[in-house]
Amino acid sequence: MSTAELGYDGKVAIITGAGGGLGRQHALLMASRGALVVVNDLGGAVDGSGSDKGAAQKVVDEIVALGGEAVADTNSVSTPEGGAAIVAGAVKAFGRVDIVINNAGILRDKSFHNMDPSLMNPVFDVHLKGAFHVTQPAFVLMREQGYGRIVSTSSAAGIFGNFGQTNYGAAKMGLVGFTRVLGVEGARFNIKANAIAPLAMTRMTEDILGALKDKLAPELVSPLVAFLAHEECPVSGQLFSVGGGRVAHVFLGETNGYYSPTLTPEDVQNNWETITARDNFSVPNNLGEETAMFLSFFK
Repeated sequence: MSTAELGYDGKVAIITGAGGGLGRQHALLMASRGALVVVNDLGGAVDGSGSDKGAAQKVVDEIVALGGEAVADTNSVSTPEGGAAIVAGAVKAFGRVDIVINNAGILRDKSFHNMDPSLMNPVFDVHLKGAFHVTQPAFVLMREQGYGRIVSTSSAAGIFGNFGQTNYGAAKMGLVGFTRVLGVEGARFNIKANAIAPLAMTRMTEDILGALKDKLAPELVSPLVAFLAHEECPVSGQLFSVGGGRVAHVFLGETNGYYSPTLTPEDVQNNWETITARDNFSVPNNLGEETAMFLSFFK
């Protein structure tokens, strides 16, 4: 068991949505351990409207006052141009990009029968497309330098479901697929990508946590993010639940299943318990491993 403090001396970290809440805590923790931080935040409201260019600068000022080094960025993650500008700004300020933490997010909740494109598209643009827009140009640089760490923010609302959040849940579950594929593509280049599903008291959750909010300080999420962003991180393509000091591995499993070369709807009905039995399951790491589970029946 290591007792050495995990540091980031010389590592450059882009953290989106870092003007408050979880992102601010990630930035403060990593900067306190030597990371050079790009604090990105448009400074908009919870629903994504408006902007306040001072939000990112306030966090930069905090970091500098504590002896760290950081720069502010107010580009929007929601466009390819904004994502490219964020990465270009990091290179201009610090010469490289080692870490991307996709944390920017907005909410536009509505029950599905009332959902419309004005509520769906902006959420996709920030959460899912935003991660693409920032990570893709950074990933190109990481491949060239043979090193990178990517942490994306998913949500239990997408993994397990939550009323009124089809837009948010779909975007957040999309980030799980995004992370899984990056884990596969980045392996040759020492690029590791993981995702978190955090539970914490922020302006996006303050109206729904009730009495729990006193137990769910955002700074109790950041240690996991910091570890996943560190060179010592041992895993890639994985998903973790975190909140209130608890950290857990969330994984996608597949039961052994039922096989018939002449499968009928009645076969499915009559063997439903076998199909869904969880006493014997596997956890494939990629498409190849999942495909191999089929091949074991084709003998």
